Amino acid sequence: METFIEAKSLIENPDFNERRRMALSELSFDVIDKPIVEVIKKITSISYCFTLQSCYGHFLYGDQKDPHNIEPVSLNAREQKVEYRIAYLAICVQNNSRGRKLLEDISKIPSIDQRNIQYGSAEWFWGRQINSFVVQVEPERFKWQDRCVVNYTEAIKLEEVRSLFWQEINEIVDKHIEEF
Repeated sequence: METFIEAKSLIENPDFNERRRMALSELSFDVIDKPIVEVIKKITSISYCFTLQSCYGHFLYGDQKDPHNIEPVSLNAREQKVEYRIAYLAICVQNNSRGRKLLEDISKIPSIDQRNIQYGSAEWFWGRQINSFVVQVEPERFKWQDRCVVNYTEAIKLEEVRSLFWQEINEIVDKHIEEF
């Protein structure tokens, strides 16, 4: 996220339900990266949050130029620079006890790998929708960017972290669907 900042505090948002309704009515699962469609669908069933944007995270190198590539990083990339386009989830959360609990759970995701996962806000999203938060997979040194160039070894590490990241998000979403 080019506008990534530390997480802001939740504030009152009397328009939350209307904003959520509008966001859900405009949501098209056809444009969501296939590996994360199901988790995004599940998020829609949580009444105290909604998604703003998401990206599975993509690797481009050599002849692999598809910006929506979801294939594993190939051994062919060993001697190449790899462009990584960040994996992230941007959500808007309602300022209530359930929303705060969801944020508490999401804020722990960086513990998977603090060098490569960040939790915070993004000025760009906050400017459009207050109480918006982002969790992303990006090497710490590039956390303010939405893409970076890494070597093969780091690409493989990011691929592993991305997998754990989406697995954890899915588990948190399932927990919140079940608990509430």
